[in-house]
Amino acid sequence: MEGQLGPRDSLPTLSEVVVESSTNGHLHLLHSRNANSLNPSSEKTKGKWETLVLAYKTIGVVFGGLVTSPLYVYPSMPLRSPTEGDYLGIFSIMFWTLTLIGVVKYASIALKADDQGEGGTFALYSLLCRNMNIGFLSPKNVSSNLGISRSVLHEGTETKTRLGKFFEKSIVARRVLLFIAMLGMCMLIGDGILTPAISVLSAMDGVRAPFPSVSKSLVEALSAVVLIVLFLLQKFGTSRVSFLFSPIMGAWTFSTPLVGIYSIIHHYPSIFKALSPHYIVHFFLRNGKEGWLLLGGTVLCITGSEALFADLGHFNRSSIQTAYLIRHPNDHDDGFYKFIPEAIYWPIFIIATSAAIVASQSLISATFSVIKQSVLLDYFPRVKVVHTSSRKEGEVYSPEINYILMVLCVAVILIFGDGKDIGNAFGVVVSLVMLITTILLTLVMIMVWRTPSILVALYFLVFFTMEGVYVSAVFTKIPQGGWIPFAISFFLAFIMFGWFYGRQRKIEYEFTHKINLERLGILLSDPGVQRAPGLCFFYTNIQDGLTPVLGHYIKNMRSLHKVTIFTTLRYLLVPKVALEERIVVNKLGLKGVYGCVIQYGYADSLNLEGHDFVNEVTDFLKEHIQNLSGCISSNPMEIKEDNSDLEDAKRSGVVHIRGKTRFYIGNNCGWFDRIMLAFYEVLRNNCRSSLPAFGVPLPQRIEVGMLYEA
Repeated sequence: MEGQLGPRDSLPTLSEVVVESSTNGHLHLLHSRNANSLNPSSEKTKGKWETLVLAYKTIGVVFGGLVTSPLYVYPSMPLRSPTEGDYLGIFSIMFWTLTLIGVVKYASIALKADDQGEGGTFALYSLLCRNMNIGFLSPKNVSSNLGISRSVLHEGTETKTRLGKFFEKSIVARRVLLFIAMLGMCMLIGDGILTPAISVLSAMDGVRAPFPSVSKSLVEALSAVVLIVLFLLQKFGTSRVSFLFSPIMGAWTFSTPLVGIYSIIHHYPSIFKALSPHYIVHFFLRNGKEGWLLLGGTVLCITGSEALFADLGHFNRSSIQTAYLIRHPNDHDDGFYKFIPEAIYWPIFIIATSAAIVASQSLISATFSVIKQSVLLDYFPRVKVVHTSSRKEGEVYSPEINYILMVLCVAVILIFGDGKDIGNAFGVVVSLVMLITTILLTLVMIMVWRTPSILVALYFLVFFTMEGVYVSAVFTKIPQGGWIPFAISFFLAFIMFGWFYGRQRKIEYEFTHKINLERLGILLSDPGVQRAPGLCFFYTNIQDGLTPVLGHYIKNMRSLHKVTIFTTLRYLLVPKVALEERIVVNKLGLKGVYGCVIQYGYADSLNLEGHDFVNEVTDFLKEHIQNLSGCISSNPMEIKEDNSDLEDAKRSGVVHIRGKTRFYIGNNCGWFDRIMLAFYEVLRNNCRSSLPAFGVPLPQRIEVGMLYEA
């Protein structure tokens, strides 16, 4: 499924043959059978029972990544002969990290910075671009060739902040901002690889406590098998998977606090005194550099907040381990399993392993969402995105991405089986995503929300300082596994930049060489150009004008079909588009030349039978032509002739023409263009087509090749 969810730059742009609706949902229809809203009838208010069922399902995904950090947070810390004071300081650090970053930053502030329901670093970037002209394309390039209004796109943004004006003027600043957003997205994808690996591996490692003879290799193999099964379940959709996982998460959430209460009473009842921040000061005064290095493991207590927001339940689980470890300071490598009473060890082991699998689901789902968002914004090669729910636009699944994640997760476990190395890599990902979110959210506060300067400064100083210290600590772990997410991110960023660069060069060429209606009239007025009999659907991907492939086709074929319909696809943020609103047509002012926009939602099927598709469009055209008869300036004879030409063309035969373009890399191209455009062509040749299937018979399909000179 291809389309665009929002702006690629400051305004919406095309993704191949996809036209984006205006970002606030307004659309000026050219012609349709019904002038009502494009949205289907409003969804009925959910009953109490349905709401409870939905809440039940979210337990399996929403809380999955937020409650399993005890499995790996302490084993990831390089503790050496820790004391009671050390553990009190560590718990105090965790408590205030969860409170400030989890509750204040994510739950109270970042939650409000969604972009049309989407979250994450790339959504923040999209939100900035949608509200400010800080992209790479000029707004003059996005007016529709079919007359769709864009006047509502920047309502309320006439007065820009000084920072917004700076970004508009500085291409370097815009490129830096894009790089930061891309890095955040790549790191989140890396998180989707590392979270399943470390969660499942840490949980499965518990089998070695009662059976020391079990080898590390066997634990890794078992973890790999569990992950493969988990990824094979993804095709059933988040709703079904979460319904299956929710009982597991409920058991984990119920059992661990009970065990924690036992641990606190039995081992260290006064653990809650560690909530005082003065223990943090004493911790760093006592440990100095060693205390700073321990932050590389402490940061894992907040894992899951980068995908979904933190919960107070974290506090219980952090206190569970700390209470036990104060009395058994050298058991930190597998502290979670050490403190479990022997009588309930195996039930807790089963619950912990199952909960670790559930924890992986939140990041896998987040990865699908961020990939979908990047594909729709045209920053990532087109992959198949399946909407697994007809009610929730954000519930998606990508087969290609799913199996790539599965292979990479298994590879991480089998190659880097040491939990400490994976924990170091995990810490790099978590801290960098948090820091990038803080930077982008600060820009949103300044340029979009217009938050008072004192509040922006307070937010930035607190969180940038706090997360900056975490980042500085985890950077010391790069040689010990911390390089893994950078390798993954570099690879992904290279793919994203190569695709983005090629798409930008292609769009620039198309805008420069586009065919407007005046130019089309001149081409058709050439005596050597014939109007061939038949009906032609010519797919175009240009909004302000028509594709250069049209001019290439007319000049070489010396003909154009007697009735030609320039067809564009429009992806709308609704489940289904009403049948009467699905096709929008318009006469473009030239004899036998029409424009057609096919509008579809995320739950619509575009696998129409070819003849049904043709009949639908021609029926709309007939009605449109008939409606023109009521206009004062209309010519009845011309309208009758148009209807007759349409019927004759349909009987003569139907063809569907689309362009297939590639870059011609000549000798005048620099080495950078040669490398990046060649890489873009490799990506384009191996990604999915931008044109959804309409069941068009093969004999009716024509692809017109054209070289774009780089």
